[in-house]
Amino acid sequence: MWKILFYRFTKNKLALSGFIFICILTIIAISAPLLSPYPPDVQDIMIRLSPPSASHFMGTDDLGRDVLSRILFGIRISLLVGFLATGIAVIIGTILGLISGYFGKWIDTVIMRLVDIVLCIPTFFLIIIVIAFLEPNIWNVMFVIGITGWPGLTRLVRAECLSIKEKDFIQAAKVMGLSNFRIMFVHVLPNVMAPVIVTATLGIGSAILTESALSFLGLGVQPPTPSWGNMLTAGKDYINVAWWLSLFPGLAILVTVLAYNLLGEGLRDVFDPRMND
Repeated sequence: MWKILFYRFTKNKLALSGFIFICILTIIAISAPLLSPYPPDVQDIMIRLSPPSASHFMGTDDLGRDVLSRILFGIRISLLVGFLATGIAVIIGTILGLISGYFGKWIDTVIMRLVDIVLCIPTFFLIIIVIAFLEPNIWNVMFVIGITGWPGLTRLVRAECLSIKEKDFIQAAKVMGLSNFRIMFVHVLPNVMAPVIVTATLGIGSAILTESALSFLGLGVQPPTPSWGNMLTAGKDYINVAWWLSLFPGLAILVTVLAYNLLGEGLRDVFDPRMND
């Protein structure tokens, strides 16, 4: 089965290009101290707002810091937020979805009503409200994005679980006397992982976009830590005289989120049962 899935994935050129770009991005994030031409926080007022040149490929900002170096280190922030925030959401959503779908009855009703309540509140405004009561830093941003991103996944896992728990092999496991915990996490969970993986991949791009928006509003990663969002904030005041301050961080956000979306859509095609031969 895995050979078939791998074959389908390699035939999806858009998904493959997204995966390759993400791999390159991850390598750059790990190697940022080696690839960065300058330390990201070193200031030189004498060259502030310098346009792209041979010595500074993406120019300098209002404090004379190298834009390219800050973008390279900003990759670390974006990937860290994307992976950890999505991880939190996946863990919460998967566990609640399994419990809701497997046990049903009043447990299902309580969890689904909780999901409905959370979904009634605009997610971004909910994040802003929670961040307003916490110190705006990278860890709080990851936590808040994670605990507000689980409702959709909970519904998805519940729907899959409702279908799978009626299968013969699940009924056989119950007859054998296996515990509910073992049935849920050994027999049901592996069969719902395909949509979870797709949703998680798309969620990483969404989390990166949310972090950038929060940092742009001053509620996310705080200066001098380089983040694509706070770089855009610094660039908006000089948009007419220093276009590079907004262009390059914006392009970094665009291509990164696009790569995760392409990968997610490709995985959806790979795991789609209708694609079976």
